[in-house]
Amino acid sequence: MKRLTAKEEELMGYFWEKGPLFVKELLDFYEEPKPHFNTLSTIVRGLEEKGFLSHKAYGNTYQYYPAVTEGDYKKGTLKHVVAKYFNNSYLGVVSSLIEEEDVSVEELRRLLDEVEQANKK
Repeated sequence: MKRLTAKEEELMGYFWEKGPLFVKELLDFYEEPKPHFNTLSTIVRGLEEKGFLSHKAYGNTYQYYPAVTEGDYKKGTLKHVVAKYFNNSYLGVVSSLIEEEDVSVEELRRLLDEVEQANKK
């Protein structure tokens, strides 16, 4: 799965949250100074080229909708980070979180319990 820029992720967030949108509707989500319509249109077309959006034509205008779920994007992003920074080791990720004290031992125990419960189902 291709990576997204920060602006692309921002726009995809609107599509994931709101569902199908016309480019002109995206402008409503911004405060002044609003981005130019053409700028948003260019980003949206790029997202479609990358396979993240699809569209339905209404005359001369398009309504865009997500072609990739937010969950699938998150999974792909996590796999990319684990591969790139942790040599494909999820244990390395957990070790790093523990070393940085971002995850306590108690939180890790709860996570293990949740994983065990999920595997029993």
